[in-house]
Amino acid sequence: MSLALSGGTVLTALDPPRLAQADIVIAHGRVAAVGPAPTGIPRRDCSGCVIIPGNVNAHTHLYSALARGMPYRLEPPANFLQILQRVWWRLDRALDGEIVRASALVGGMDALLSGTTTLIDHHASPTAIDGSLDLVADALAEVGIRSVLCYEVTDRDGPERARAGVRENERFLQTQRLLARGLVGAHASFTLSPETLADCVAIAREFQSGVHIHVAEDLVDERDAEARFRRRVAHRLADTGALNERAILAHCVHVDGAETALILETGAIVAHNARSNMNNAVGRAAVGHFGKRVVLGTDGIGDDMFAESQAAYWRAREDDVFLSMAWPLQRLAAGAALAGRIFGEPLLGRIEPGAPADLTVLQYTPPTPLEDGNVAGHWLFGLSARDVRDVVVAGELVVADRRLTRVDQDEIAAAAAGQAARLWQRLEEIGPHEFAPAGVGRR
Repeated sequence: MSLALSGGTVLTALDPPRLAQADIVIAHGRVAAVGPAPTGIPRRDCSGCVIIPGNVNAHTHLYSALARGMPYRLEPPANFLQILQRVWWRLDRALDGEIVRASALVGGMDALLSGTTTLIDHHASPTAIDGSLDLVADALAEVGIRSVLCYEVTDRDGPERARAGVRENERFLQTQRLLARGLVGAHASFTLSPETLADCVAIAREFQSGVHIHVAEDLVDERDAEARFRRRVAHRLADTGALNERAILAHCVHVDGAETALILETGAIVAHNARSNMNNAVGRAAVGHFGKRVVLGTDGIGDDMFAESQAAYWRAREDDVFLSMAWPLQRLAAGAALAGRIFGEPLLGRIEPGAPADLTVLQYTPPTPLEDGNVAGHWLFGLSARDVRDVVVAGELVVADRRLTRVDQDEIAAAAAGQAARLWQRLEEIGPHEFAPAGVGRR
């Protein structure tokens, strides 16, 4: 299929920002040309619009998509571990196949409508492990979004389910899909036995994949590693071979200087989730110390990367008044480069000939001049998901005039509401999780 997006202002790259007044010619899933479109191919008028590379969410949890407005009747959590025990580890045990699929559909829909074209997801459903990644991948393919998936392996629900999680990652890594790739998921050091972590690393090594794991999101992770292994988390992971240039380390809020140096030395990627860290009151990640290794994720707080990148910038600027406004664009570009490496598409995240045609058309009328040098200012103080008009993934127009083209989004929303009611009812029957890491007293 060929298509020309004509008459728009094209942001050909985020790092550094480059604007052009040009048509974009799309053919066979790729950008064929940036320049005058030839006659004889379908055109979509983008006059008065800004066309940007599709955003990448580098760490999310689609299974939380039906938690919006979820009732809560237990004692309020007093710390991060209790948030896990009383909220998220109850939620994931309430998931079944139908709820997993509904969460992925509505999450993928919301992502596309907010201009996100790739999701790097970290899935958990301990009572519905086998085949769960297929459910997520199929749902996301149905709406037309690109994804990188893994199953969250953990020992918190016992060794049998830990082994099942390892098998699910291994099985999915052997599948072939156009719009999906796999990683090896692991929850966090404090819920992983030496044997289970070693199994995750072995699978990642066999498939030349990366380990996608939460690292030092809260001090409980570091305290457990010190109590059990007399090592801090990053050193434990490095000892097992989990840290390399393919690894994605979510959070890294409480790593110390030696761990930071180790992460940089191994080339691992740090996925920063500013809004989630604020919501869970776990502290601030010292993102400035990780330099170019930082990408941005939402940790399941939606998939709007405009909102996430803005919050991440303002949060970081509290610590560094000299932080460049270009920083969030650089981090989003790094996220696209990460997804590109996983897909074997080095031009993902750019609009130039040969690049995958993952694009977002914004109906944005700037009230001040829009130039290469001030794109970041418009991004931070003007652009938002409400500007998204069209979205193209792998050359296909999957959102047109703010509506999904492949599926009925109203039907998806209605079905999700029904599954959310089921999920919330199932939650009423599940008490707080009993797992507590070494060195931490039980509730």
